[in-house]
Amino acid sequence: MSTRNLGLLALVGIVLAAGAGFWFGNRRAGPPPTSAAAPAAAAQAPAVVVEATKVVTASLPQAITTVGSLRSDESVTVRPEVAGRVNEIAFREGQRVAKGDVLIRLDPAINAAEVQQARANLTLAKSKFDRAVDLAKSNFISSQAKDEAENNLRVAEAALALAEARLAKTEIRAPWAGVIGLRQVSVGDYVKEGADIVNLEVVDPLKVDFRVPEIYLSQVRVGQTLEVGLDALPGKTYAGSVLAINPLVDAAGRSIVIRAQVRNTDTRLRPGMFARVRLITDARAESLVIPEQALVPQGTDQYVFKIVNGKAQRVKVDIGQRRDARVEIVSGLSSDDVVVTAGHIKLRDGAPVQVAASKPASSEPAAASKASGAAPETAASVATPKS
Repeated sequence: MSTRNLGLLALVGIVLAAGAGFWFGNRRAGPPPTSAAAPAAAAQAPAVVVEATKVVTASLPQAITTVGSLRSDESVTVRPEVAGRVNEIAFREGQRVAKGDVLIRLDPAINAAEVQQARANLTLAKSKFDRAVDLAKSNFISSQAKDEAENNLRVAEAALALAEARLAKTEIRAPWAGVIGLRQVSVGDYVKEGADIVNLEVVDPLKVDFRVPEIYLSQVRVGQTLEVGLDALPGKTYAGSVLAINPLVDAAGRSIVIRAQVRNTDTRLRPGMFARVRLITDARAESLVIPEQALVPQGTDQYVFKIVNGKAQRVKVDIGQRRDARVEIVSGLSSDDVVVTAGHIKLRDGAPVQVAASKPASSEPAAASKASGAAPETAASVATPKS
């Protein structure tokens, strides 16, 4: 037999020996584990340690947050109606004035002379009219002459009233009670009609002008309450109410202009301040709330892990407004549910969990919650579930 045939026989023998060994080995090892053993292995997996809290109910009114500006309740720039030289400034800048108080006195010399001239003309016209009446009774003058004398008397009376009105305009008075601003003139200045002299502001109450998107048109109405906070006065809020809603929607920004009124009894607020407005549109008594860290976003949806019989169950939820690190749950949870607030990374749907002991809440967040006017979030004590 040739060498080539011997090599082929040897190769075939090796292949047959390897196949026989593999077949006998599988028979001794027995069949592979069935799928029923998988849950048993999963049940023996260690529980994931998480932090959890109970869903609570709290007062969480529906609100719209926006920004605006403070405006004076009434504002006017005082201007003279007649020209003249400033004789006296009867106010101090920044002081309060009452309605009708004299603010500026112009030089009245020319206007007073015009009043005297008008009075003299009136006296002469009255004498001519009386004489004409006597002569008309004796038929010494015609009725036309009498009518002309009477007309001259009426013209003289009107001229006197005009001169007296111009004289009165030399004293510029406050149209209402308010706070005087900074004057633009000094004693001795010659001012023309309509020249700016000083601004007068009513600062209690104040108006707040702000805008909201047009999609909220059906939710806003006159009389709704709001809270105003200011960066210049941190930690303090002012209550107000909606005064008017502009019927015209701004076509450029597709927004509604709203004007509200805020009390300013301590006069710390000033017109022109930047304001952060929180408009209450729906005073809901009770809402389901959870901490924001309990949410697990996925795309445009929001999920939470709630604990059911010691296991994590992934649940889709619909959320409402967010406030003070809490979020409103519209649907998907009930008040008896317990949700995971920390440890989501290691969790899978159906994984066993063990709730870590909750730490006592510090007094500082509670104080901050009271200061902000928000309902305090009650910390639920969650027992460690049994697997």
